[in-house]
Amino acid sequence: MNQILTGLAIFFGEVLMIGAEMWAAKLFNPARPWTVIIPVIAVSIVGVCLLVYGYTFGYRAFKNIWIVTAISIVGILVVEPLVAWLLFREIPTTGAFIALIL
Repeated sequence: MNQILTGLAIFFGEVLMIGAEMWAAKLFNPARPWTVIIPVIAVSIVGVCLLVYGYTFGYRAFKNIWIVTAISIVGILVVEPLVAWLLFREIPTTGAFIALIL
């Protein structure tokens, strides 16, 4: 059970962190930067808390930091393209798609 909870914490922590980064990039307005920065920081704090929980207790649950790292990397590889598509509604160009695959 602890392994599932830590895996989910890492996965959702990555979702929140990547989503916050892309959300800030999409909505940033130089004339009024605080309208985006404050909510993004709040989301990032929750994401960081989930990641710290996931790494800390994941190491205890799995007894191997490499499993925890693999969960994090797979989470990033799955989440980042999905969040990019959901927020920006853009399909990658041919060059970007090749780079994504590599």
